[in-house]
Amino acid sequence: MKDIKTLKKLIPADVLNKRIKELADEINKTYSTDEPLNLICVLRGAVMFFCELSKHLKMPVNMEFISLSSYGNSTNSSGKINRANIILPDFNNQNVLIVEDIIDTGLTLDFLIKYINQNCAAKSTKLAVLFDKKCARKYDVKPNFCAFEVDNKFIVGFGLDYMGYYRNLDYIGYFEDFSE
Repeated sequence: MKDIKTLKKLIPADVLNKRIKELADEINKTYSTDEPLNLICVLRGAVMFFCELSKHLKMPVNMEFISLSSYGNSTNSSGKINRANIILPDFNNQNVLIVEDIIDTGLTLDFLIKYINQNCAAKSTKLAVLFDKKCARKYDVKPNFCAFEVDNKFIVGFGLDYMGYYRNLDYIGYFEDFSE
């Protein structure tokens, strides 16, 4: 387990929350306030971003939660999707916004977008991410809304974890030397 004393602050809480509000404003300009928006939270990492973002949305919001992962207890994608819970309703030709903490290889989101488009009768499927790690991309998945781009650091905080820990931090940090 990494010692929190060695954690370096990358994005403080006030900057993080300000940018999430700005992202919500972008989403509010994209969707009609008269039409419902179905938000899908990819658990567990996106939960804090999902909650903070949804507080600033102006349209009626339906919240769905799924559990997918390609990391396990590693700092790198395993290359396989672990489907713990992916039960979603028929969206009856309504808009869907997937809310994810970070997109790196794109494996998980490529799978999820295809799944929703094939099985859930969505009018549109878009993607909002807190972090985009373009340097790791292996799949052709691009977010429609992105709060921050990040280089090749393993980040924690605000829902993102290392072996289940550090999700509760109200800021984003990283370990400079990430040897385990």
